[in-house]
Amino acid sequence: MPIQVKDTAAIARKYATRAQAAGADYGEGVKTTAKDWAGNTQAAAASYAEGVQAAIARGGFQKGVSAAGTEKWRSKAATMGAARYPQGVAGAEPAYATGFGPYADALRAVSLPPRAAKGSPTNIERVRAVADALHRKKTGG
Repeated sequence: MPIQVKDTAAIARKYATRAQAAGADYGEGVKTTAKDWAGNTQAAAASYAEGVQAAIARGGFQKGVSAAGTEKWRSKAATMGAARYPQGVAGAEPAYATGFGPYADALRAVSLPPRAAKGSPTNIERVRAVADALHRKKTGG
């Protein structure tokens, strides 16, 4: 006997309706959980690497991109993304300052070589000085 499954549209509608009403519950669950997100996530590093390698081996990334397509990306980015972007950026301001601060300090410490004539290969040394400083900051080297 086949498994009885409700209509897919009805399942999706119920999911969306219930999820919209669950925002406060979601927030409370995050605040009150005893689980150590960072510790559990770090402990799963080997599983993550294994999963990523398996996805690479089966072409999962490419398949996912092909299944979604440019039009889905464009539609979601233009509607949902555009609506959420300002609030997300505003909420991330302190984290951005904290995360970018060390790189800004690294850039402030760079002494650029003198600028040469437009098109001169010497000007690439200015770019290299910036790239090297940022790479050292990122890698600790």
